[in-house]
Amino acid sequence: MIDMILTDSRILLVDDENKILDINKKLLENDGFTNIETCGCAEEANKVIENSKADIVVLDIMLPDLDGLSLYEMWKKRGINIPVIFLSARDEETSRLKGLGLGADDYVTKPYTPEELLLRIKAVLRRTYNLTENKTVELGSVRIDLSSGIVYRADGEAELTAKELTLFTKLYDNRGKIVSMNILMDTLWPDGSYGLENSLIVHIRRLREKIEENPSEPKFLQTVRGLGYRLNVTGR
Repeated sequence: MIDMILTDSRILLVDDENKILDINKKLLENDGFTNIETCGCAEEANKVIENSKADIVVLDIMLPDLDGLSLYEMWKKRGINIPVIFLSARDEETSRLKGLGLGADDYVTKPYTPEELLLRIKAVLRRTYNLTENKTVELGSVRIDLSSGIVYRADGEAELTAKELTLFTKLYDNRGKIVSMNILMDTLWPDGSYGLENSLIVHIRRLREKIEENPSEPKFLQTVRGLGYRLNVTGR
């Protein structure tokens, strides 16, 4: 998979709840992934894996015919080393730790947000296959390269800092939706060290200076008073 871009990855989603499969598949498709297969039981998943049609598996522990941990252990014994992210309920702490002990790459506990799962999938793919996302975002005459953090403007180039890129990526992943200040602060400072909201406001202002044609009258990175911020990629 070297030299492939992230969204070329073949993803297998395994869950016995069709609603969850539909939500997760739609989320991946909206982010540019096209090679997605879904299964509702271990038997179906096993057939896909035997044909080497997956680069990563999102595997629910609770399946109707064979639990996900046993299925994964069976793959390992047969020498099948495909990265796996387990989905587990909160009361499955022992199973979750056992899964990681078997060599699983990550786990997500239920309930989870689809966006969280998307970030975990992308992180494991990057780590395992050294993939690049190769994604650019166009905001009017401004173009942002998410893989390099470079902003291309009519008056030259600007480079996003690590926190500015993290902030923009979070807003872009939720484009068109309001993202609360608390969520953005938790994204930038997951250890809770951010202090006052003013720290976030400073980063928002600096990000606007780089991505907006007129930062004083932002068209794209909009403030929703009392709620948070929204990235409107249409500029309306």
